[in-house]
Amino acid sequence: MKLTFFFRRPSPVFHSIEEQFFAVQKALPDDITHNNHFAKCHSKGIFRRLFIMIHAAFNQEDINHITGDIHFVALFLKKKKTILTVHDIGSALNKAGIKQKILRYFWFTMPFARVRYITVISESTKQEILQIFKINPEKITVIPDCVSAKIQSSKYVFNTEKPNILQIGTKPNKNLENLIPALEGINCKLTIIGILSETQIDLLKKHQIDYENSFNVPFIVLLDLYKKADIVSFISSYEGFGVPIIEAQASGRPVITSNLSPMKEVAGDGALLVNPNNPEEMTSAFIQLISNAELRKTLIEKGLENVKKYSAKAVADQYYQLYQKIYHASNP
Repeated sequence: MKLTFFFRRPSPVFHSIEEQFFAVQKALPDDITHNNHFAKCHSKGIFRRLFIMIHAAFNQEDINHITGDIHFVALFLKKKKTILTVHDIGSALNKAGIKQKILRYFWFTMPFARVRYITVISESTKQEILQIFKINPEKITVIPDCVSAKIQSSKYVFNTEKPNILQIGTKPNKNLENLIPALEGINCKLTIIGILSETQIDLLKKHQIDYENSFNVPFIVLLDLYKKADIVSFISSYEGFGVPIIEAQASGRPVITSNLSPMKEVAGDGALLVNPNNPEEMTSAFIQLISNAELRKTLIEKGLENVKKYSAKAVADQYYQLYQKIYHASNP
């Protein structure tokens, strides 16, 4: 059984999709041989995207798996042999403007029609797709993200005097605008991963937050940042899944995340859940976690237990079942 994974152009900034599927590949059974096909240019402009699609068409195998982002390559692949993984549909939820309609058509509507199966990383993403697009529910399979085997739990001494809070992401859905005022008056250091806007920098100064900022962070550096963190904050207003939750849990760090789907399901019992639109509730959660060593211990233990179901082997087995369906249907 031969399989081609289709990836976007590699980037030092965005690497979560690649890390996910590299982990899955290592856990696949021996009867699968795979190739990784990376887009030769970044997905920008009509002609570059057309080139990406044409090049993809010449690299097909028994099974084609589009790993995310470059959904549009499905238009040039064999429908009966192709799987598309969708990580979220946030860009399709905004219905305003002709540009948005064109994007939704070529990134979602047409690719959904041109593949045999769609996989999504959470039940909430599946329900969003079914609400917006006319698709048979049986075409969609929920297969969660996995946690990288590169992440190992490490013991640490919690800094009760000035804990280091790690915040992953700065885009609007990452909710930094509510996190910053929530931390005012708490003696902590906020380590932020992602490019800060001028508004966010002004907020940090206004609320007198001691912070460090990094961006374009390679995955190996991110692993070290998890180790240096005392608390991982991931209180997003919207996510397709929430990989930093399980990465933090696998690292043995206490997590605060949103009480929204899919974050609350992903976290299981291994995180404090808060309303992302309520800074006062967020403040209370941080104070509670900083002051309560037994709570931190409990959350870490439950997080390590929760993350077992997101192992690469567990996720690879689910993909393997889909691969077999496609292969045997094409080779009766």
